[in-house]
Amino acid sequence: MVARTPQRELIGRSAELGQLVGVLDAAAAGLAGVALVGGDAGIGKTRIVTELCDLAQRRGFVTLIGQCAELGDALPYLPLADALRGAAADPDGPVAPAVAARPALRRLLPGDEAGPAEATTGGLAQQRLFGSVLDMLSEVAERQPVLVVFEDLHWADRSTRDLLVFLTRMLQRERVCLVGTYRTDDLHRRHPLRPVLAELRRLPLVTSVELPPLGDDDMAEYLAILDRYGEGPAGPVAGRGLTTVIERAGGNPFFAEELLAAGAERAPLPETLADLLLARVETLSDTARQVLRVAAVAGRRVGHDLLRDATGLGDLPLEDALREIVSRRLLTPGSDGYAFRHALLQEAVYDDLLPGERTRLHTMFAALLAERGGSPAELAHHHLAGHDLPGALRASVEAGRLAAGLGAPAEAHRHFERVLEVWDQVPGAERLAGESRARIALASAAAAAAGGDYHRAVEQLRRLRREASDPVLIAETGERLSYYLADAGGDEAEAIEMAREAVDLAPHSPLLARALATYARALSRQYRFEEGAATASRALEVAEATGARDAESSALVSLALIEEEFGSSVEHAVDLLTRATRRPSGDLSIDLRARFNLARVHYENGALAVAARITEDGVRLAGETGLAWSTFGTDLRFLHYLVQYADGDWDTAERLAGGFGVRVGTRAEAQLSSFALFVEVGRGRPGADERLRWLTRFWPDTLVGYMARGMAAEQALWRGDPRTALDHVDAILATLEPFDSGVIRIAATGLWALADLGRTGEPCDDLLSRARWAAENGPNGPRVRLGPEGLAWLARAEAEWHRAHGTEDPEVWRRTTEAFGFGFVYEEARSRWRLAESLLRAGDRAAARAEWERAARVAAALGARPFLETLRVVGARAGFPDPTATTPTASSAAHDGDAQEITAGEPPGAAREPGRLSALTAREREVLAHVAGGLANREIGERLFISQKTVSVHVSNILAKLSVTSRTQAAAVALQEGLSPDAAGGNTV
Repeated sequence: MVARTPQRELIGRSAELGQLVGVLDAAAAGLAGVALVGGDAGIGKTRIVTELCDLAQRRGFVTLIGQCAELGDALPYLPLADALRGAAADPDGPVAPAVAARPALRRLLPGDEAGPAEATTGGLAQQRLFGSVLDMLSEVAERQPVLVVFEDLHWADRSTRDLLVFLTRMLQRERVCLVGTYRTDDLHRRHPLRPVLAELRRLPLVTSVELPPLGDDDMAEYLAILDRYGEGPAGPVAGRGLTTVIERAGGNPFFAEELLAAGAERAPLPETLADLLLARVETLSDTARQVLRVAAVAGRRVGHDLLRDATGLGDLPLEDALREIVSRRLLTPGSDGYAFRHALLQEAVYDDLLPGERTRLHTMFAALLAERGGSPAELAHHHLAGHDLPGALRASVEAGRLAAGLGAPAEAHRHFERVLEVWDQVPGAERLAGESRARIALASAAAAAAGGDYHRAVEQLRRLRREASDPVLIAETGERLSYYLADAGGDEAEAIEMAREAVDLAPHSPLLARALATYARALSRQYRFEEGAATASRALEVAEATGARDAESSALVSLALIEEEFGSSVEHAVDLLTRATRRPSGDLSIDLRARFNLARVHYENGALAVAARITEDGVRLAGETGLAWSTFGTDLRFLHYLVQYADGDWDTAERLAGGFGVRVGTRAEAQLSSFALFVEVGRGRPGADERLRWLTRFWPDTLVGYMARGMAAEQALWRGDPRTALDHVDAILATLEPFDSGVIRIAATGLWALADLGRTGEPCDDLLSRARWAAENGPNGPRVRLGPEGLAWLARAEAEWHRAHGTEDPEVWRRTTEAFGFGFVYEEARSRWRLAESLLRAGDRAAARAEWERAARVAAALGARPFLETLRVVGARAGFPDPTATTPTASSAAHDGDAQEITAGEPPGAAREPGRLSALTAREREVLAHVAGGLANREIGERLFISQKTVSVHVSNILAKLSVTSRTQAAAVALQEGLSPDAAGGNTV
């Protein structure tokens, strides 16, 4: 943290401070917030943030303050490490134990080394670090609210910018306030912070605070306070040309201070700020001036001992010089060194150095830092600035390796690229680097891919492949190229060709096992499953023979997935996946992938209890290793949620969904968020609307579109808007492959909408045909098997088709109910609802009541409000007493609801089962009830939350089905058949 000057009154910033305090107060109350403070250099960003930190500390906040530095994007996570270093130094504080418990965070602190278990690299290490930061903040915030400040984000490295975006999106209800400052005048058109700020400002969590120039009155008051405190180098200057200072300063407090100081020293006022700053430096003694110049080469801050060695001065001369510099307020002292009072001052002094002087001082700092075991990234920076290419190469290699281990792949790639750029200019480069140029290129490509830049990784590997002549290197390059092409969705033919070449050239070694596993993966992506299975089997044999445990686990998973889709038994797939999870593979990503797929297979085949146990184990492993936000860590979390949802434990499911962010900005976040809609739509939560709004721009993604739009369709149906539901269904089906089993569920939802609209014919036939085809066919021909959930949704589609045509008998709905009986509590109850209606139409009131009561008890226990409201309307029409008044509200009661008996008898005057109304759908009977009550179409639409046009369509269908020609005749039939206007409720379907 930069040392702070003595605090003065904050002038002219009450509105901006009020905005920041509002974010702080919201965080204290449990609503996380982010503030981005922008302004020109010297405008007072640090001053207002310092005021906020002081206020936060008085209110009991833990404050973590980190500073970015202008080192060419070389030091990853510098502000995070800076903030943690200060907080972790207090062993009694809440941060130190939270950091100590997380290896990914300990690695950022000086003197800590990760053991073998923590030695992940690249993208996986970054996912672990991001998850660890979020978990650490959440843990500390449970004890005390937290204020995190990252200063000077215009100098932030790529990984710090990514961390800022991640935290902004993931923080929800934690008591955390995150503040970042940046210079607006430094943000040129292509500055990398610009798109980040644009992205973050769209989020409701973010408050943007721009510091404008101070007005003349505020500036006069500010200068008067400076004068009162005598903070100019020559003491009070009241009455000495303040008007000129105000005019020249242009509302910039720092500029005003320097002008005031220059005026106090009776020097002519220079025209530019840089000249003004240097004019003050020129008033120093020769020794002090040289000390300041040396300090400027070190950067914004410099340690005392390092400065002493760099200047070559003895203790007494150095202390005299520093006392002079500090008295002029050019440097401010800290606990172990000094900091320039403002970055502008450091920049001005540094820019004024002669080229030879700058080179010499950088060379000196490189040598001193090397003796002290300094950061490889800092060493590389000083070596390059000192034109020492051999030193820069050696340090950049080490900096790249360290950045990869820290989870900063973008910075690792930058360092490795620097090595490649100077390689040909450095004699003995391979000896200095400790490995060949090709190995550095492979590491650079891996870092680019881990950072999400697959295009750069692929191009680098293509170039290396063209240059390579060694068969083993060609094999390794081809294997990686194939893998990255698949991840990037690139040329699949090239991916297969590169993998095949790698298999042909690789010796019998772990490399061959990995090449075979990658080849099997590429073949499977092209639906060449027989070849893929044979290749994966060979990969497994080679992996076992060569001890390549990661390739062995990967091959087992690939074989299991092929066996699941095309093999003779699901049990064999389960056996393969179980083998893959028995022992660690050495690659946590593969271990989590194996657990996810094992749990998924059990879930999709109805073994919910087994799936629950495996997902809990997988989620725990992901959490313990800091990988809860990795790809398969996220997959395990949503699958754990789905198991609870299907099993009827909606309270647990909703608690888990509380961690699925609403304000999503990436594909992975959107996919996770979309799953939360199952419970939110099922329970009729208002938050579902906001979540759907955030997911809208991700609908082109196949999985997000399937999940989010599928639930949006259900929400529309509960709200009585089947036309909107059909729009969603059509959009989803347009993106799914015809053989995708997801087609079955979406087709069933579409048939629900068509049945509510009373539409038959080609639309219904088309949807049912799609569902049947997807159930019977896979990508390469007839489907070997369909899991119990798929079979249940197919039964639902068949039953809805019959409901639309008015031809269903109770048996079609009984089959659907039984099909969901494998453990899908909610869908079983929804099928029972339709079974009860079918039984009513068939005249079996006793059986209908029994099924209706069972469905109602489950709906009440789940807290499925839209479903329960619909059931209550059905029961009211039939004259059934409501059994849910005494039903427990805990969702666990959904499992034992069938055991409860309702002994109340049928009330007198129960409505008799309709006869002529049996051809009407549930929605049409609701509309007819309102027609019988004398409501116009507009009023009916308002009651049922559907459009007036939709009401008109329903009325036309009703008149046709009842063979009447007017609304009056239809109302008379309704009353004759016992459909009272009082039975018409609000929105029910």
